Amino acid sequence: MHQEESPASGVIRVVVADDTSIHTQLLAGALERDPGLKVVAAHSTGLMETARLHSADVGVVSSNLDEDPLRSFEVLRELRAAIPKIKVVVLLESSKREIILEAFQAGAKGVFSRHESLETLCQCVRQVHAGQIWANSQQMSFAVEALASTPVVRAVGANGLSLLSKRELEVVRLLAEGLTNREIAERMVLSQHTIKNYLFRVFDKLGVSSRMELLCLTLAYPAGQTPGGRGGTASGAKVGDSARDTDLASQQRAAEQGVPSAQIALARFYSEGKQIERDSVAAYMWYLVSEQSLLEMRDVISNGKRRLAESLTTDEILEAQKKASDRLKKSAKLTSLSSEDGHTGLAQVRG
Repeated sequence: MHQEESPASGVIRVVVADDTSIHTQLLAGALERDPGLKVVAAHSTGLMETARLHSADVGVVSSNLDEDPLRSFEVLRELRAAIPKIKVVVLLESSKREIILEAFQAGAKGVFSRHESLETLCQCVRQVHAGQIWANSQQMSFAVEALASTPVVRAVGANGLSLLSKRELEVVRLLAEGLTNREIAERMVLSQHTIKNYLFRVFDKLGVSSRMELLCLTLAYPAGQTPGGRGGTASGAKVGDSARDTDLASQQRAAEQGVPSAQIALARFYSEGKQIERDSVAAYMWYLVSEQSLLEMRDVISNGKRRLAESLTTDEILEAQKKASDRLKKSAKLTSLSSEDGHTGLAQVRG
């Protein structure tokens, strides 16, 4: 496919996709007045092809493409996967925290409010092209707070070497954020089948049999300590056999991150005086905390079910209930079989 010849040295190629075709043309025309920018307008459906055809350096993309708040982030992930070198600025329709975080998580190098001037947008494009991150102090504080609260995933052997590959660690990190297999696949621009294969390998390497055991084992695991699995401990024992057999420090961190099973395990540590001085008050406190965590989870589940039920027919609800029952029976059977043959099993790798 023919590509345009390179523009004059120092000129930045910019591809623009706003929320409507008219706005796209207007914004492209306004940016084109800057002699340092060579601008081309694109529709959301042809953004990737236009960016590739014109060898775009920077993309300026609305956060509300096709009047769909989520569409722009899907396009951004696809664009970044297809053209890794391109740097993208997201035009914000809103300064809501979740929109800003979603933009950065999707790969944006800058977020820009529509309330700011065109001259400032041109400056933003130049800074992002130069490798800088563009965000105001409030927007940056959102990103920093989110980064600080993101679970730290570690899985290292006794020699300090990582037991997991970079891709496997990324899958575990996204799992720790609460994403499903489908959502992880979308975030990493991979198929769900590929994500399941990554989880199979992670489960096998670490010797765990469920997603919860995996999170309890890898959330902020102390560096230099062995998280189990084949060759992971001197005895070769599986660390994931029960929550109570997991290291106290890792359970403490996982409990503080809000993992209910870790909070229950920590309560047992204190109650039984295992690896720590017996403290019935602390044990009771952690049972209360875990109870509250589970209640909050129940509320989230109930609210989600209620919202969906409003859009479903009675037959659809009954169909979902039957599928859920079948899935739970299948899961219980697979877990039972994996326990009988001594295999740690991968029965609980679910979407």
